[in-house]
Amino acid sequence: MKIRRAFICLQVIIILFFSLLGCRTEKKSEEVSSSAIKYRIAVIPKGTTHEFWKAIQAGAIKASRELGVEVFWKGPQKEDDRAQQITVVEDFISRRVDGIVLAPLDDRALVRPVAEAMKEGIPVVIIDSNLQGDNYISFVATDNYKGGVMAAHRLAEILGGRGKIFLIRYLEGSASTTFREQGFLETITREYPEIELLVKDQFAGTTTESAYQLTENLLSRYPQVEGIFTPNESSTFGALRALQQHGLAGKVKLVGFDSSAKLIQALAKNEIHGLVLQDPMKMGYLGVKMVVDFLEGRPVEKRIDTGVVMATPDNMNQPEIKALLEPNISPYVR
Repeated sequence: MKIRRAFICLQVIIILFFSLLGCRTEKKSEEVSSSAIKYRIAVIPKGTTHEFWKAIQAGAIKASRELGVEVFWKGPQKEDDRAQQITVVEDFISRRVDGIVLAPLDDRALVRPVAEAMKEGIPVVIIDSNLQGDNYISFVATDNYKGGVMAAHRLAEILGGRGKIFLIRYLEGSASTTFREQGFLETITREYPEIELLVKDQFAGTTTESAYQLTENLLSRYPQVEGIFTPNESSTFGALRALQQHGLAGKVKLVGFDSSAKLIQALAKNEIHGLVLQDPMKMGYLGVKMVVDFLEGRPVEKRIDTGVVMATPDNMNQPEIKALLEPNISPYVR
């Protein structure tokens, strides 16, 4: 009996020993994984709900995996909350991250916190939307003015060079959409004298609902409208909903910006006649890569254009267009 008890005790001791060894090995493995991370980089979007920002996040995560860095993803809850975005930037400065990738909500309001980061030795890459001055290491974005020009040509083409249209703006202080609106307005005014702008100074705001309400009001005031340009995802979807509600989808020509499942569906049904497409995954990827290149002493370009194309019902199934309409973000973002 004593021998049996001793044997059982020995078994218990062996099990406990290997359990402790397993825990120790797991902790060591975590330490190795943590020590393998070269840099900690904060990626701060304008918001987190639109498909565009999810693709930006996917690109940033792709870069983090390839380059062995840790990415922190955090943005304001609303795309017009400048104060909250400033707080997010300041929080990451206090946490002493190694670099920041920022899509500024406002081209002036974010100048001071970016300057503060740079002063503290934290390099900042600006993505998507311009920041006044040049106190950052690189600007990675679409040529937004060119995107607006493309939208103007597309809408004019569909209308046969004449008609009555709305230019629906997005939000004051948003540099990216301001350049799109400027490119559109200047091209229509200069090259298409038979196109009349019924509206050119109305702002849709940051949500689909506010864009829907504005478009509804404008359709009631100007039933003679024949075409609309909207400069981002939420304004495009809001305008589309209003046209559908009024039974005008496909009749009033709509050219918008960016992509989502519902916008792609509308493009296929000829309810949307053109979508200007950016490459947000590339933008997020290069934003992180430029920070790493700078930290490791490699040359960094001051301005990187990530490209812009026009998707139409006719070309939307071409591989290069389809890849931008439906970027494969699932390996990186759920």
